[in-house]
Amino acid sequence: MAIRAYLRALSLSAALAASLFSAAWTSAQQVHIPASALETPVAVASEVQEVLARGQVLESERKWGEALSVYEDALREHPELAALQQRVTIARMHLDVARRYSDADFVTSVTRMTEQQALDLYAEVLQKIETNYVHQPDWRELVDRGATQVEASVTEPAFGDVRLANLSPEQREAFLRDFRPALAQYRALNRTEARNLTAWGARFAAQRLGVPPQVFVMEFICGAGNGLDRYSTFLTSTQLDDIFSQIEGNFVGLGIELKTEEDSLDVVNVIAGSPAEKGGLRTGDRILGVDGQTVAALTSEKAADMLKGPEGSTVQLDVAEESGQTRRLLLTRQRVELPSIEGARIIDPEYGVAYLRLPAFQKTTSRDLNEALWKLYREGMKSLIIDVRGNPGGLLDSSVEVADKFITEGKIVSTRGRNSREDSDRFANRYNTWRVPLVVLIDQDSASASEIFAGAIRDSRRGVVVGERSYGKGSVQGIFPLNTSKAGLRLTTAKFYSPSGQAIANAGVAPDVTVQITAKPVAETGENVAADEDAILNAGLEVARQRLSQR
Repeated sequence: MAIRAYLRALSLSAALAASLFSAAWTSAQQVHIPASALETPVAVASEVQEVLARGQVLESERKWGEALSVYEDALREHPELAALQQRVTIARMHLDVARRYSDADFVTSVTRMTEQQALDLYAEVLQKIETNYVHQPDWRELVDRGATQVEASVTEPAFGDVRLANLSPEQREAFLRDFRPALAQYRALNRTEARNLTAWGARFAAQRLGVPPQVFVMEFICGAGNGLDRYSTFLTSTQLDDIFSQIEGNFVGLGIELKTEEDSLDVVNVIAGSPAEKGGLRTGDRILGVDGQTVAALTSEKAADMLKGPEGSTVQLDVAEESGQTRRLLLTRQRVELPSIEGARIIDPEYGVAYLRLPAFQKTTSRDLNEALWKLYREGMKSLIIDVRGNPGGLLDSSVEVADKFITEGKIVSTRGRNSREDSDRFANRYNTWRVPLVVLIDQDSASASEIFAGAIRDSRRGVVVGERSYGKGSVQGIFPLNTSKAGLRLTTAKFYSPSGQAIANAGVAPDVTVQITAKPVAETGENVAADEDAILNAGLEVARQRLSQR
């Protein structure tokens, strides 16, 4: 299973793992936008108030995933607004509690952990942050973020109904009233003081709530990681395994991409050869229930997590077709190979226009692209459309290698971090370069490494970029396995810039040809969509034909 928004925030963000992997994602450092580029303060204030009001309604209903989507959409338009940044952080923390406490491995590890082991883990997390994070950490702020995570956990049913079942609402409220002022008495000017204050805060919470202190140390750990920026986070052992599976291009699951709705999980893509495809699940289907429980009762986030499980296990789905007809499916979770190339074919034989889609940048993408290009060449390729719509990113090295197949010279991407070892300039290599006329399709869901590729093609004038402005993630992140626990940490380590020196963070890649669309095509691969039903693909095809005619 792969959830598009979840992949963007987590699974394909692997970067530098023990100096082996690289990836591109957005730093929380916000790009300053001049006042002249903003709407009037009154208009901005009114719009943001509406967003915050809508988000508060969703929060009151504990629909944290939907609230997060509302806040993040607004934050893309107004990245400088602290109120939106704060709500994104709070929503993420609440959502993270539910995810972690539905993870059996995480719950087991916390149960077996001693207070000292938890504090040792916290000390290692702080050391990783101090050494690798893109900005100098504020130790007091890290502790405060941990305290915010503790507060979020105490109010979440996934934590409170299990850990705090014997406490009355009044007792919980009394703790929340006293907790932050008690912490405020002490300082945290360095790593050691941050660790000591966290130990004190965890013991304070343990005494007031009757829960072992190591449980709250783990909340401080998660808060420290999750509060750094929008894409840094503490990774449970399950999440860490998922990330490395995504890097390798395979995972155990059903093989579907989902969009979460209030009362359903909407299937937006089914991977070829996956258990989902073999079991009869189709793009456009809506999952209404999982293992006998409705999505509406579970919440979409919980239902999505229930689709995961060990290889060979089964899950029962209640599915509604686009026609409204319902059916029940029993699917077996298996290892799924993620395709690195989709839909490679000649889409206009008369002009020789070829098409292929890159769903993500994996370890095998460069190799598989070579094979696809030679196949298309033998079939008569004279022009090529590369589709990176919906591509959430992946490995930085992979995106550079793909760009290098088409760019003969010049810079592909630059990275800059707090440490000089994160600074690099990647250049094109003249060898084995394809000279075929190129069109690149992007949309607002093209992010991270796909923006490196599209930005390099645009800035080098090697091809024409067609579609919508891309997502605007512009940072490099590292995946750091931890020694004191089978867990990890994802940290933003640098920002990346296009060859012309433009920051991608919060700005995205602007297409050469902008296409206004009102609805997404049914199949983003373009495989089963006529050109006139896919405005961006249609525009790209016209650009390819015009360039061939001019030649």
